[in-house]
Amino acid sequence: MEKAMQQSHGMGYKEYGRKLDKRMAVEKRRNKDYEKCKHLVAELDSQLHT
Repeated sequence: MEKAMQQSHGMGYKEYGRKLDKRMAVEKRRNKDYEKCKHLVAELDSQLHT
């Protein structure tokens, strides 16, 4: 799991846990990705039901 964190966000869990600014940047990116996926799913869902 450490490797996935390193690959996804360019830092390990130790650095993520120590630095608030790094955590905030990661969480902001995660939220942005979540919103993009949510919109994509809604778009695909509407295409399937038309």
